[in-house]
Amino acid sequence: MQIFFIPEISGDVVKLSAEESKHAVKVLRLSDGDRVQIVDGKGGFYQAEIVDANHKSCVLKIVEAVADFEKRNFRLHMAIAPTKNIDRFEWFLEKCTEIGIDEITPFLSEHSERKVIKPERLEKILVSAMKQSLKAYLPQLKELTSFPDLLKNEFTGKKFIAHCNDGVKPHLKNEITSGDDVLILIGPEGDFSPVEVEEAKAHGFQEISLGNARLRTETAGVVACHIVNLANE
Repeated sequence: MQIFFIPEISGDVVKLSAEESKHAVKVLRLSDGDRVQIVDGKGGFYQAEIVDANHKSCVLKIVEAVADFEKRNFRLHMAIAPTKNIDRFEWFLEKCTEIGIDEITPFLSEHSERKVIKPERLEKILVSAMKQSLKAYLPQLKELTSFPDLLKNEFTGKKFIAHCNDGVKPHLKNEITSGDDVLILIGPEGDFSPVEVEEAKAHGFQEISLGNARLRTETAGVVACHIVNLANE
């Protein structure tokens, strides 16, 4: 069954966006009476029926609604430096959305090679991954921020920084338990500088390892995301 995204739902009759309407009617060739699914990105999961298969403004009637669909008892916020090759960062966003993540903050680090991102394109990737993986919650993508400003943000859960600098660090899997709200910092291709690591520690972040392998930035993000989700299964 096809799934569509409607961010604001009020009442039992809704319309798809112009883009989604065209896709539904012209590409998928859906017609009146066909059943589809809708997510609103806020936990709402709906079964609906097409009542007007208009390729410019497709109208649906909601026949079943589920609130807080598969709501989790923890939150995962990952702050990560965008990669030089934006395709790698987009891959990270897609895979972490499929696995399960609540908030993503791209940030500028001392060794960052990419200093500009296009939020509109990244949002589309998040929406697509949410629909593809049948999730009802859309991860929140924050604005690109500086590392110092990132450290100043309030966070009440456990805070970690993953890096490859020398030193003995506990594995992330041994530092989290089910139900923990978690914030994890993942650095750029050149990793965090020693000064940045010390600044993070001064702001309450704990150094952690993701294993013995040296991982690319986007791979480290996906591994960390998977570890947190496994701890909550």
